[in-house]
Amino acid sequence: MKLGVIGYGSRIQSVIETIRKEEPACKVKAIVDVRPNKAGTGRNEHGEDIRFYRTPEEMLAEEKLDGVLIGTRCSLHTEMAVKVLPSGVPLFLEKPVSTTLEDARRLRAASESGLSPVVVSFPLRVTTIVQLVKEIIDSGKIGTVEHVQAINNVPYGGVYFHHWYRDESETGGLFLQKATHDFDYINYVVGLRPTQVCAMISKQIFKGTKPAGLKCADCEENRTCAESTVYGPNKNDLWEYCSFAEDTGNEDSGSALIRYESGMHASYSQNFFVRRSAASRGARFMGYKGTVDFDFYTNEVKVIMHHASRVETHRFDASEDHFGGDAALARNFLAVMRGEAESVSPLSAGLESALLCLKAKESALTGTFQAVEW
Repeated sequence: MKLGVIGYGSRIQSVIETIRKEEPACKVKAIVDVRPNKAGTGRNEHGEDIRFYRTPEEMLAEEKLDGVLIGTRCSLHTEMAVKVLPSGVPLFLEKPVSTTLEDARRLRAASESGLSPVVVSFPLRVTTIVQLVKEIIDSGKIGTVEHVQAINNVPYGGVYFHHWYRDESETGGLFLQKATHDFDYINYVVGLRPTQVCAMISKQIFKGTKPAGLKCADCEENRTCAESTVYGPNKNDLWEYCSFAEDTGNEDSGSALIRYESGMHASYSQNFFVRRSAASRGARFMGYKGTVDFDFYTNEVKVIMHHASRVETHRFDASEDHFGGDAALARNFLAVMRGEAESVSPLSAGLESALLCLKAKESALTGTFQAVEW
């Protein structure tokens, strides 16, 4: 099975390796990348020949591919997807699918006439944990979901302030970078459409007066700074820039209230300066009869019955790569390429989550409630 890649970055390389673990016959045969020297010199790490192209159009015209993966930086996801959709070649699209409302509308329009089946990189919805939560809720065991409380306290948040992710023109902000996953699994589990959102963001920690463009290696405080990426536990050669410089982008915490079509609402909060065991990512789904509670970091799902003295606990073995979701997505993309299955993470879900994130950002910037509509 022949794969074409647009934007051969580290995330998409990880996805490809996961695909190859599931099906070793998959081979990268063509790459479009603005940095051809980063992609290789005609052979990949497995010794396989690769052809390099300047544009997606050239690659699609010259190659007979079984699948295409888009792993560019975020601001180009829509642009590249619009080029692939008419081809009919199955597409794996990294999130967020769009970083502006204009791009999201453009991608939505292209999807209506597009021929390519799309698997959006939403691994959380296909984790064993979320699948169990959805199974329990769909069974009616806790009644209909009438309230959701979700959190994401990120212990590796430095990547959004030290690395290229600090550029908000690329990321679109951290609702689009992180909450897009959480909003997606919430939408998926409750099976309802969000109709309204209000949100707030704060930047209380990662701000300062250090010179713009300052690199951690050049800072005189890099031996004592708790965020040093040159010395200490945060040492990382890729995380170059000072997180306390005047050009450090992105909020460092954010929260949203989301109303759904049934009238119930969800609360969500994310934080990027907690560390170590303060990490938490999960949600509580509450019905009249009971509550389902889970956390990806503890690998536990609890079912608390409200009117009986019973608590059920389900424990899972620890999994890497988005808590096991990457492997599930890889298997699905393989099945889509073979024509054996439909996408478990379709473009419609990617667009709905992106729209919700964009409206949350607009709410935070304007202090207004926003209707979640096109």
